Amino acid sequence: MKLRDNARFSTVCIHAGQEPDPSTGAIITPIYQTSTYVQEALGRHKGYEYGRTHNPTRSALEANLAAIENGRAAFAFASGMAATGAVMTLLKAGDHVVVTDNTYGGTYRLFERVLRKYELDFTYVDTSDLQAIEAAIRPATRMLFLETPTNPTLRLTDLGASCQIAHAHDVIVVVDNTFASPAIQRPIDFGADIVVHSTTKFLNGHSDSVGGIVVAVRDVHIEWLKFVQNAEGAILGPMDSWLVLRGTKTLPIRMERHNANTQVLAEYLAGHPKVSRVHYPGLPTHPQHALACRQMKGFGGLISFELGSLERARTLLDSVRLMALAESLGGVETLISHPASMTHASVPPERRLQIGLTEDMVRVSVGIEDVDDLKEDLAQALERV
Repeated sequence: MKLRDNARFSTVCIHAGQEPDPSTGAIITPIYQTSTYVQEALGRHKGYEYGRTHNPTRSALEANLAAIENGRAAFAFASGMAATGAVMTLLKAGDHVVVTDNTYGGTYRLFERVLRKYELDFTYVDTSDLQAIEAAIRPATRMLFLETPTNPTLRLTDLGASCQIAHAHDVIVVVDNTFASPAIQRPIDFGADIVVHSTTKFLNGHSDSVGGIVVAVRDVHIEWLKFVQNAEGAILGPMDSWLVLRGTKTLPIRMERHNANTQVLAEYLAGHPKVSRVHYPGLPTHPQHALACRQMKGFGGLISFELGSLERARTLLDSVRLMALAESLGGVETLISHPASMTHASVPPERRLQIGLTEDMVRVSVGIEDVDDLKEDLAQALERV
């Protein structure tokens, strides 16, 4: 099954990196659950020596995700945070990073509580403001770390324009593309140097695996990330690699349903008298709706909205029946959460307010259930608010 160079996205998701098993013809990549490999003779082997360094299931996933993101190579890690941590090893003490201010809480914790100890410096700016990006860049700036859409306020960054600004200063651009997924946007196509994902989310899509991926295009980054993956050893195991490979096969069709369901719920919430504000790029009232139409193929499966007080938010969260109160996102089932006390609890309260993450905000990762059932669940919960 030879994949053409100009194969379209859905075909790439299903076939890239995956050849029939040479020993049996199995169409699905096997789970190579092994820690080591027998060598034919001293110094002669079949390309595999030790499970940390290489695994055929992981290699298939890495080739698959490199193709899906239109990159040249990919490296799978034990979590999205392990993937982000590996990317940060491209830097050294004294280097400066400009970061999207509304970045994921775990990313903020890694940068502020861990990496500052190693003399890396971070400046957080509203990267939807291109002038703010330009103003934040210093002589010591080596990286622009973007999240778009942001978690959970769903603010957007113009990828093409921000990459131009960064590259004019010889600054590399890293994009956390977890919230959108490559079915909706591919940052490398806009000039990004590196893309990271928590594969736990939309790429896996079934809430049964934790992992991360780094996709790169430059030789210098590829060689270093390959070295670091083996040296630090925070690899994705074969079973999790297989689960994500299963997930990417249905990514395009799942995202179509995520997009459609979320648009319906966003419009419903925007018209509800008990909801004070809705954040979703698919609404014409979103301040960057026009950018979303240009940059994204669909508007994503995440929505956040505000209810006026923490108690009102608590009532709604305690009243839903079908939606599950849980952290994470991107699964086929709908999850609902309170970002201030869950995903972003590690962010100081004053900083949460600065980035618009209020105590009354609720975030929904909209699944692929029947949308009328989801709407009815929200309706009955809102009646109690």
